[in-house]
Amino acid sequence: MALSIDTKEQSGGTLKLALQGALDSDTAPQLEDKLRDSIGPDTTLVAFDLQGLNYISSAGLRVFFATLKKLKARGGKVAVSHMQPGVKKVFEIVRALPDLSVFASAAELDDYLAGFQSTPT
Repeated sequence: MALSIDTKEQSGGTLKLALQGALDSDTAPQLEDKLRDSIGPDTTLVAFDLQGLNYISSAGLRVFFATLKKLKARGGKVAVSHMQPGVKKVFEIVRALPDLSVFASAAELDDYLAGFQSTPT
């Protein structure tokens, strides 16, 4: 199955991506390339909308972990929203959820982002 990656926002240190399809060993390099090209030196938050992601393999998880590691090294964060039940279960199985910020909806994520960006540094 294919993977579609849609850039929703790229500004002010924030990168928002919407994923649709499957994130597996065939499609993970596509997301890695997109992140490598899109994460700049000032990016401190990468937010993934996973509403359309219906499958993730260990190769897909590796992309999330690598992104999280890169951003944590610079004091940044990775957030996900709209996780489908099957995908969420995979994250729970590998106990990844404590290291990610998970949101039930885009509105909840946007409220969080607004607070995150208005916090004095």
